[in-house]
Amino acid sequence: MGFSTTLQGRSAHEALLMRQDAELRLLETMKRCMILKVRCDREYAVALSAAVTQGLKIDRSDELSGSLVVAAWRSMMEELDNTSKLIKQNADSIESKTLDALNTMYTEKRKARKQYQEEHTRIAQQFTHLSEDVTRKKVEYQKYLELYKLMRSRFEEHYVKSGRGGRKLDEVRDKYQKACRKLHLTHNEYVLLLCEATEFEKDFRTVLLPGLLEYQQSVQEGYILAWRQLLQELVQFSDFTSEKYKEIQKRIENSLESVKHTEEYNDFTEKHKTTPNDPIKFNFDDSLVEESAGKLLPNELTVDNLTVEWLRTKLSELETSIKEVQEKKATINTSNHEMLHNGKNSNSDLSCRLPIADTNKKELNELKCQERKMLKQTELIKSALNELGCEEVPSGCDLSIDNQPFISNSSEQVALSTNKTLMDEEWFHGVLPREEVVRLLTQDGDFLVRETTRNDECQTVLSVCWGGHKHFIVQTTTEGLYRFEGPAFPSIRELILYQFNGGLPVTGRSGAILYKPIPRERWELNNDDVVLLDKIGRGNFGDVYKAQLKSTGQDVAVKTCRVTLPEDHKKKFLQEGRILKQYDHPNIVKLIGICVQKQPIMIVMELVPGGSLLTFLRKNSTILTEGQLMNMCLDASAGMRYLESKNCIHRDLAARNCLVGYSNTVKISDFGMSREEEEYIVSDGMKQIPIKWTAPEALNFGKYTSLCDVWSYGILCWEIFSRGGTPYSGLSNSKAREKIDSGYRMPAPENTPDEMYRLMLRCWEYQPENRPNFEQIFTVVDTLCQAYKISFL
Repeated sequence: MGFSTTLQGRSAHEALLMRQDAELRLLETMKRCMILKVRCDREYAVALSAAVTQGLKIDRSDELSGSLVVAAWRSMMEELDNTSKLIKQNADSIESKTLDALNTMYTEKRKARKQYQEEHTRIAQQFTHLSEDVTRKKVEYQKYLELYKLMRSRFEEHYVKSGRGGRKLDEVRDKYQKACRKLHLTHNEYVLLLCEATEFEKDFRTVLLPGLLEYQQSVQEGYILAWRQLLQELVQFSDFTSEKYKEIQKRIENSLESVKHTEEYNDFTEKHKTTPNDPIKFNFDDSLVEESAGKLLPNELTVDNLTVEWLRTKLSELETSIKEVQEKKATINTSNHEMLHNGKNSNSDLSCRLPIADTNKKELNELKCQERKMLKQTELIKSALNELGCEEVPSGCDLSIDNQPFISNSSEQVALSTNKTLMDEEWFHGVLPREEVVRLLTQDGDFLVRETTRNDECQTVLSVCWGGHKHFIVQTTTEGLYRFEGPAFPSIRELILYQFNGGLPVTGRSGAILYKPIPRERWELNNDDVVLLDKIGRGNFGDVYKAQLKSTGQDVAVKTCRVTLPEDHKKKFLQEGRILKQYDHPNIVKLIGICVQKQPIMIVMELVPGGSLLTFLRKNSTILTEGQLMNMCLDASAGMRYLESKNCIHRDLAARNCLVGYSNTVKISDFGMSREEEEYIVSDGMKQIPIKWTAPEALNFGKYTSLCDVWSYGILCWEIFSRGGTPYSGLSNSKAREKIDSGYRMPAPENTPDEMYRLMLRCWEYQPENRPNFEQIFTVVDTLCQAYKISFL
């Protein structure tokens, strides 16, 4: 039972200080007792010597000559004198050794008590100051937010009054930009301070405070060990040779054997134990960014022309500090290694009786906490800067009203030489995400044009493969024309054709030349080609509609992606389409196309009339036969066998993610979590993981293979034969996970064929290598279906 886990509370800290005070008072009592004992022993030795002198005053008359009694008496007096000398010698030893050691222990123990209290106060105050800094920075944030709103209001007011220009408008715009810059810098400081406070709070609770208490326990136990040695010396110098004193000595020695330094504080810690401090969460106050027009996001750094240099400077400072901390850690580790190697951990004095590594452990813990805190901030800044990529730094101030440019765009008044627009060009890919663009551009000179949104502003981007992938934002002139570095044109289409036909570099710095336009792929549909009809559901990213293709009149299902979702969510949304476009199997839902020409992004798939398998099972539970249920399991195994052959891990196989087509055909759907690889390791935590459908190795280690889907297939079969039942009913996710790890497996649903339940149990083998693959599963289920049909002939 250690200090670090049981004495973190404030009451336990106070109790530990009181315990140390009580031990100091005990040392004072022992000191007074030893001084008195030394004086008494010396007085006793003097008294014995006087008794010897008196005893040797015997009559020397001849009458007693040769008397055996006199010889015996004289001998007794000589031994009594030797006893007197031995008692005085022991008293001198107690004074010169034991008492001196006691005084030294008292001084050092007072010093250790003071050091512990100061260390505890220091790290507690450090945490308090950091918490106060967060509060102050929030107040400062609110102040600059109010200033920003005031300056924006004035700017809008002067713009309406003065029209397009004027010195007064320029002054107001300058003040507005300064207020905007100050708000953004304060925002970033607030985000980094929250990051620092979160890391320090975690380190305070899990490293610094436990480390201090662990070190203090080591110190306390070291003194108990020294204390025991001191008492043993006192006993040694008080050891007389008579049987009576031997018996007393034996009892004292026996009592001393019970003094064990490792058990000294057991009762104390049990009496005063407290639970570790609850984590304190530092959350971004979302109200601070409600009026920033979406430019400032909670817990995300803002990278724009107002903040990018500050972020780069801050990153450089953090990297320098991290290097310094790492050098200090290396020095301490080297020092510990050398002292251990040279055998310098001796017992020559009290301070060296503690393990040398404990002396440096506190400092190492603090350095590790500093390093972790700065690494977290560095990661946050690098992630923000990397997200900018090759595109130009966006503007930090929104110099527009109602999302319209202050300078009117006159390009609409310029007549084109042809009726063809940018959207009509095959090399215009709409809002196709950057990841898909990079995949399409493979050779130097390959190019396409797309649209992107930064800080609520739509921008047109020319993406080119040229020694890597480069992305150029189309610039707008004050006259409403479009250009890069060369001449300006009335339309973006004319600008791109000029660059392509002229063979000129887009920019002098990049040297990128347009050789080959990359057309839209066959599955890239135009949003206007799809007519949305009835809303039939809701997904993680948006609504699901029944729709119709204009060209063929075919009924389809359309998943839409909400326009307001962050870019990373839109990328995840398109991942399902990216995977499905290459699959063709009767038991896999078919992809028809993806609409990325404009918002909202849409995934168009075949319309499966029966809807969700889970809903279908529950609605038709009373009329479905065992043969139909068996065929559903066969359809699912056929689809998963196909995915297995394509190295696709579904990761979310369940009845809710399967659809029912004509003749009760089951189709695998919802590939939002899927990955096309033989093994996938989760690196972004276990958020939104379907615990009760997921294999143990994926939950425990984040490792996914096709054999994880086999585990989920076993749960799917259980859902089918339970006609839409809930797995592990009545158990929470954590309780179900705990029972699975201990060996529990769900019983077979009523009327489940024995062979089918045995297959489920094989799918639920704890070790993945003991599970069958989907090729084997399909063979087993197909055989069972054939046997079932024969039995009913």
